[in-house]
Amino acid sequence: MKRIIIPERPGWRDMAEELGFVFHTMHGEPYWDETSAYVFTLDQIEKDIEDVTTELFALCTAAVDVAVDDQQWMEQLKIPEEQWDWIRSSWKNKDLSLYGRFDLSYDGNAPSKMLEFNADTPTSVYEAGYFQWIWFEQQVQNGIIPAHADQFNSIQEKLIKRFGEIFEPGCRLHFSCCKDTNEDRATVDYLADCAKQADILTEFVFIEDIGVDAQGRFADNEDYVIDNLFKLYPYEDMFREEFGPVMRKSGTNFIEPAWKSVLSNKGMLALLWALFPGHPNLLESHFEEAVDPASLPDIYVRKPYFSREGANVDIIRKDGDDTITEGDYGDEGFILQEYRELPKFGEDYTVIGSWIVGDEAAGIGIREDKSKVTKDLSRFVPHIILD
Repeated sequence: MKRIIIPERPGWRDMAEELGFVFHTMHGEPYWDETSAYVFTLDQIEKDIEDVTTELFALCTAAVDVAVDDQQWMEQLKIPEEQWDWIRSSWKNKDLSLYGRFDLSYDGNAPSKMLEFNADTPTSVYEAGYFQWIWFEQQVQNGIIPAHADQFNSIQEKLIKRFGEIFEPGCRLHFSCCKDTNEDRATVDYLADCAKQADILTEFVFIEDIGVDAQGRFADNEDYVIDNLFKLYPYEDMFREEFGPVMRKSGTNFIEPAWKSVLSNKGMLALLWALFPGHPNLLESHFEEAVDPASLPDIYVRKPYFSREGANVDIIRKDGDDTITEGDYGDEGFILQEYRELPKFGEDYTVIGSWIVGDEAAGIGIREDKSKVTKDLSRFVPHIILD
C-alpha cells in the first residue's frame, strides 16, 4: 500500500457538477482530491480488506442474534424498550439489509482493524461507487494509470442486484433525507438511480415532509402511502421523536431494517469484543462505566454511543495531551476503545471505508486528514490495484 502523486483530469470539477457531485469542494477546501491516489496489491485487497470485511459482517450479524434475545444487552445499547419486539421480529423474519461501511485502519502490512461500522446511514457511497470509477476509467484512457490496473469497486452493480433481491420489479420505493444537506441528497439520488436500474419505481420525499394518515400509515407530502422507505436518517433519532411509536405499527418496510439499530451505535463495539475477545480484526472495546480507570492504557479512544462525522470522538492520553473533537453527542454514554495509530502518508492520516452490500464485500473509499480523527471534511482520495 502506498500513495502516489498523480495529475488531475482537466475540467473534472465541471464534469462533477454536471453529474450532481456539487460538494466536491466544501467551505473552500477540497473534499474530492485526485492529486494523489492509493495503490494496493491484489493480495492486500483480497486477504486484508475483502475477506476481513466479509468476516466482520458475519461477526456483526452474530452479535445481533445474541443481542435481540438479551434484555441486558438491549438496555446497555440504549435501545428504547418499546422497540425491542419490533427489532427482534425484524431479525427473526430475516428482513434484508442493503448496505453498510466499515471504517478500517490498515497500512498494507499489519492486519486490518475495525474502527467502527456505519450500519444505518453510511454516506460517501456515491463517491466510492460511481465517481471514483469514472476517475479510474478516464485516467486509464488518458494513459495516466496502466491499462492492466484495476480498482476494488463493484459497489454499483452489487447495489443494483441487492435492490432486486429486496424488492419486486415495479414496486414503489420512497427515498428520503433531511432538507439542506447536499451530500445526503446526492447519496439518496444515487441509490434511487441504482434502484431504478433494478426496475423499481422511486419517489423522493424529505424526512420533514413525511406525515401519518388516519390509519396510522406514513404518507408523503402528496398523501401517497409510503409502503417502502429508504431513510438516510438514524434510527436512534427516529426512536426518540414524535413518530417513533408509529414506526413499528405503520406497515412501512424500512431500509435499513429495524435490526440494524443494534449495530448503528458504537456500543456494538463493546458487544463485539465481549463476544469475540482477541479477534485479530477487532480493537479491544468496553463500556466506560465497566472499566477500572487504573486498568486503562496510556492512550485510548473515547467514543459516544451515537455520533456522526467524528464528533465527540476523543483520543485520551494519561499525560494530558489529549485530542478533543467538538460536538453535541454523549448523553447516552461512551465506550472506550483501544487506540490504533492510523497509517500516515506524508502529513495525512488515512482511513479505509470498506463497503458491504448485502453480505458481500463490494469496494472501498479512502479518506485522509491531517487530524487523527476523520471528520466530515476529510478528503476523499481514489485508489487502484496494481501488481
